Order: sequence, then C-alpha cells, then structure tokens
Amino acid sequence: MARPPSPNLDPAADAAALLRRLGFGTLLLLVPLAALLTRRGGVVLVPIGIFLLVIAAALDGAHRAIGPTLARLIRSRAGLGAAVVLVWCALSLIWTPFPAAASERLANIATTAVFAAAGYLALPDRMRSANLYLVPLGIVGAAILAILLALFGWPGGRASAEAGQNLDRGLTVLAVMAWPAVSWLRSRGRHFEALGVAVLAAIAAVLGPQPIPALALAAGGIVFGLTVARRRFGLMVAASLMAGLLALAPLIPFVLRPVASAFMPGSATGRSLAVWRNAVTSEPVRLITGHGFETALRGRFGGLLPVNAPNTLLFEVWYELGIVGALAFAFALYAGTLASGRSNPALVPGIAAAIVTAFAVACLGVGAAQMWWQTALAVVALAFVAIERGQFRTTRPKARLMQAARR
Repeated sequence: MARPPSPNLDPAADAAALLRRLGFGTLLLLVPLAALLTRRGGVVLVPIGIFLLVIAAALDGAHRAIGPTLARLIRSRAGLGAAVVLVWCALSLIWTPFPAAASERLANIATTAVFAAAGYLALPDRMRSANLYLVPLGIVGAAILAILLALFGWPGGRASAEAGQNLDRGLTVLAVMAWPAVSWLRSRGRHFEALGVAVLAAIAAVLGPQPIPALALAAGGIVFGLTVARRRFGLMVAASLMAGLLALAPLIPFVLRPVASAFMPGSATGRSLAVWRNAVTSEPVRLITGHGFETALRGRFGGLLPVNAPNTLLFEVWYELGIVGALAFAFALYAGTLASGRSNPALVPGIAAAIVTAFAVACLGVGAAQMWWQTALAVVALAFVAIERGQFRTTRPKARLMQAARR
C-alpha cells in the first residue's frame, strides 16, 4: 500500500531551496575561481547566478516587497548620489567625443546595476547558514588555486601574458571578495577560521604578479582593524578619506609633482603627474562639465590624452565627469560607507574593509568601468546583504546530555 504524501512536503519550496543553493554556488564558488582563469568568466556566471536566485524567489515568495524595498534603496542618500552620477554620465554623452563607445559602456553599467538590484530583491529575509558557508569555501578554493598558479604556473608550462593577466585579475577579485568570507566567519564566532581565510588571501595576493591586490588588501586590513577597535571612528575615517580624495583630486598633481621631481626625477610617475597637472590648468572650464563619459580611456588612443596619462579613478572621474560627477560620486561613497554602520556590528568592519579595498583598487589603476570588476562588486554587495539576513539566529543551544539521561 502506497504511503500517503506528507502534508509538510512542498515541492515548490524544495525546488526554490535547490535553485537558491545553485545560485549562491555559482556566485560565491565559481566566480572567484573563474576570475583566475578567464577574463569574462564572472561576466557570464553572475547573470546566471542571479537568474537562479530570481527563479527561487518567484517559486517560494520568500523575498521582501519589491516596491517599498526598491524605493527605500533609491531614496537613501547613497542611492540618490549614485543616481546623480548615472544621470550625469548619461548627459555627458551629449559632449563626449566618443558617443558610441560611451553609450555602450553606460548601457553595460546600467545592465549590471539592474542585475544587482534583481539579485538584491530576490534575496529572502532569512538566509540559511548552509548557503552562506559557501562564501569562505569559494575564497579558500580560489586562494589555493591562485597560490599554486603563482608558484608553479599552468600545468604543462602554458604560461603566457594572458595567463598572468588572468591571475592578476583573479587576485584583484579575491582581495575584495575575501571580506564577506571573513565577516561571515567572524559573525559565527569562528575567529580563528576568519583569520586563516584572511591570511590565505593575503599570501595569494603577495605572490601575485602585480602589487595592486596586495596593497588594496592591506588598505582594507588597516580599516578593518581600526573599525574593530572603534567602529564609528573607523567608518568616519574611511568615509572622509575616500570622499576627500575624490573631491580634492585636482590638487593631487600640484602637491605630488614637486615631490616626484625631487626624489624621482624623470620617473614615469612624475611624467604622469605632469600630464594630470596640464589637464587641470589647460582647460579649467572642463573641471565643471568634464570631457564626457569614457573619454579618459578612449582619449589615449584618439590623441586627446598622452598615453602616460594617469590610470586612476581620481583622475578619470574628474576628467570625464567634472565637478558635478566627482562630488556626487564622493557624496555617494561617503553616505554609503557611513550607512554601513547600521548593519550588524559583527559585519561593519568587513563592509568598511571591502569598500576601502575596492576604492584602493580603483585608485591604483584598475578601471572602475570594466565589466569584470563591476560584476565582482555586485557579487560582494549581494554576499554582504545575504550575510546580514543570515544573522537571525544568535547562538546554538547546548546539548544537555546528563539532564536528558536522568529523564
């Protein structure tokens, strides 16, 4: 005789749980590994992972109300600042010398933002710990693979310039994605494991072909320690420093150029600062409007800028968007960093460290508008939101074996 179906079984909920696990596995396990092996791996995998999360949310309805949640996100100070930046980027298409390339890049950025918003809205109110433990597992796996590639190279000696670029790109992603892993383990009271993940990521970054991942990770580590010691003070220092650098970036070449000339005469850094200073003084009107979106990169190939122009966010934001875009960007960054202080106290140091690490990466020479970098930041943001929603359980009850035996 067949057993009647259990009333507790819910095929839709079971399917949603499976799809959500697959989605998180794609985002948190495969993306860090794919970033080490291919340039566009994350660009392909992130939409797939978010699509699985959206399907899971549609099946079990375990997501928050879409309208109010999205409206609250847009009405926040950081959201308003980001909206002003995007609107100004769109307006700058009118005067940019490269409207076709700029329109394509802006469309890619908007698409990434839409996918990130869809993933945010699809996350349930309560995240299972089993899904969130995928965060440190992905980082540990990627760090071990990066260390092996850095020490021994590709199997069969398939070393190439592209392989080195992939390794450097993957380590950059690893540097910023390590902080959600550390934050989750720390929130579970697994401080030794969190330290182990951080050390493993640091070793991988130090062994990499370029110093940017290690330097950015070190900057994030300093902010992490400062925020652990004094949370509000650490957030204020990080927010003020980043926003101040963005807002006052045109003064940097005037301050650093004499230093570079005195201690590094004829260096590439000095010549780059000279180009920056000349861009500020030769067209002061452009400090207001900017030259238009995507001009800093395309201008190097089109003759508008020397090829040794600074490759840093601080220069590119002012050169492309002027004072309006730069100050809006600085405001969004400042407000967003301070707003992270309202998260679970155990997560605040990791969030601040991730923001500073990403900012340091952009300032040290990784283009902020590149798709692989934007998708990586979207994954980091979704990971922190998921970890925040996984803090509903406090401590696991202890088993009382002796009392149970006496009953």
